[in-house]
Amino acid sequence: MNEAMTGKSLSERIGDLGRRIAVEAHTAWLAARDPRVPWFARLLAVAVAAYALSPIDLIPDFVPVLGWIDDLVVVPLGVLAVRRLIAAPLWAELHATAEAASQRPSSRAGMIFILLVWAALLALVYWSIRTSPLH
Repeated sequence: MNEAMTGKSLSERIGDLGRRIAVEAHTAWLAARDPRVPWFARLLAVAVAAYALSPIDLIPDFVPVLGWIDDLVVVPLGVLAVRRLIAAPLWAELHATAEAASQRPSSRAGMIFILLVWAALLALVYWSIRTSPLH
């Protein structure tokens, strides 16, 4: 058994896993913004990071067990795909930056920005449906 996992409760292990997934998602976000990353990897990285950092999921988190499956399967698979498209030294550099950022306090302004982007997108969809000649 892994030494880091011995002596930890299940909730502590789940918390550690969540933090690791968050660091990987942040690494994908950094990759999406880095010009050294190929364009197709950047595009996939944007999708993975947006999904991981978004408060909206395919399966809502309040659904027991199933709500976490998308976070525990979709996000790591997306990160793995992005990671395979990026050179290992560059990924290591981006990961170190994300790891360092995870030690700092989180940004409420960033969370509010993401929520406002989702609200704007939903308002745009609603408006386009309401003004559609098919409605």
